[in-house]
Amino acid sequence: MTTRQRQDQQTATYRELIGIAEEVIESARTALRQTRKARGKDMITDLAIAETRKEIEHFCGLGDRVTDQSRRRVLNGEQVPTAEKLYSIFEPHTDLIKRGKARSPIEFGHKVFLAESARGLITQYDVLDGNPIDEQHVVISLVRHRQTFGDVPKLYGSDRGFFSEKNVMSCKQEGVTVVCIPQRGGTKAPEREAYEKSREFKDGQRFRAGIEGRISVLFRSRGMKRCLAEGRERFEL
Repeated sequence: MTTRQRQDQQTATYRELIGIAEEVIESARTALRQTRKARGKDMITDLAIAETRKEIEHFCGLGDRVTDQSRRRVLNGEQVPTAEKLYSIFEPHTDLIKRGKARSPIEFGHKVFLAESARGLITQYDVLDGNPIDEQHVVISLVRHRQTFGDVPKLYGSDRGFFSEKNVMSCKQEGVTVVCIPQRGGTKAPEREAYEKSREFKDGQRFRAGIEGRISVLFRSRGMKRCLAEGRERFEL
């Protein structure tokens, strides 16, 4: 729907969809009630029936959550907390991600933090919860680097999403020689302007761009554009 269509037609459409979903859930629960005493020909069949009933009960519960949040959000105009929202009944751990991209303002999945060594090897990866801001990972990644290699890196390069005055100061205090994090927003002081035009800063940003190539290979050649494994634990694997 267009923005105008959503204003005029969304409520009625959602009400219809919620009704259909509730009918499906009730039909499933009716099947559960009618098969409560069902038994198979042998133990294996009994186990299969029990497992199927368990799976149906699981999805009925998730279906209730979806219809409830839809009714609260669309029909009642309530601001449903992000922590209570369910974005996928098949992968309930899915997060909604906003990265400020014009073509894809909203994405579903998980953010992944990657750190790379000077040799192009991935030295740290973390699957993140929710939609955390990038700048909170700088100090944590320095600690992880020191634990792995016994010292902080000589150069710390990242994109502007990781910038904050506090992060720049933390890198310097920890002993990082070249802190290559572009300033995000605001008017740059003359000293900052000159530093970001320096050879060492530009070389650091060229090195940082290499991680984009690594991500591209993971996406195109290693099947990480979309995870087909079920569950959060398998997603991390």
